[in-house]
Amino acid sequence: MSRKPIRYWAICGIAGLLTGGCGLLPDIKPSMSNAEKATLNLQMGARYLDMGMLDAAREKLQTALSLDSGNAEIHNTLAVFYERVKDYDAADDSYRSALSRDPANFSTLNNYGRFQCERDRVDQGVELLKQALDSAMNTRPWFALTNLGACALKQNDAQQAEGYFRQALQAQSEYAPALLEMQKISYQNRQYLSARGFLERYLAVANHTPETLWLAFQTERSLGNGKLAEEYRDKLLSAFPASKEAQLVKSAISK
Repeated sequence: MSRKPIRYWAICGIAGLLTGGCGLLPDIKPSMSNAEKATLNLQMGARYLDMGMLDAAREKLQTALSLDSGNAEIHNTLAVFYERVKDYDAADDSYRSALSRDPANFSTLNNYGRFQCERDRVDQGVELLKQALDSAMNTRPWFALTNLGACALKQNDAQQAEGYFRQALQAQSEYAPALLEMQKISYQNRQYLSARGFLERYLAVANHTPETLWLAFQTERSLGNGKLAEEYRDKLLSAFPASKEAQLVKSAISK
């Protein structure tokens, strides 16, 4: 089964590190310093990016940069933005700028490590992710652990990848990307009951995607549960009719 890359950054995670959550957008007051205005523009840019409002995100992040070009987190979030719009050269430059200003920032190390692995620069990516994982300031090790698992999959080392995903879930049992990867690994290992269990845990914290429905359909077919497999098939076709997985399920049921 082909693997689609999962974005293991969380824009609300970036905003949460700055503000404690993804609530209402803050107010910018004229009496604030440039650094304070930059931080608020950064928070708004990160939230707009999380909501998919890319033009608004670009405006706020560029404003933040103009107000405080030395703020590493602005460069880090701009890099995430550039990834979202598929400007990978600009993303690389922004990650480098972020690290030049704060080499120990575990958020940047994590994001840039993931970015490097997705560009097939796995050795560089693993080095950065291990730095993020070893950081004493890193209170969210499951991000780096899950990304290390994804890097291991790039090297076709499923056993090592599974180890990283399990460590991620030990650190944060409700981390959806790690649960999804364990669902896939369990299915590929023909551990169908385990795959079902990881899907149930995933659905407790996240919504179905075309990929989870396709995996669930295949899992229940393999377990001989035709009725439940049909339910997943119907949900996939109705909720995501244009997806690649919908075309796959049509091919599967025609055989």
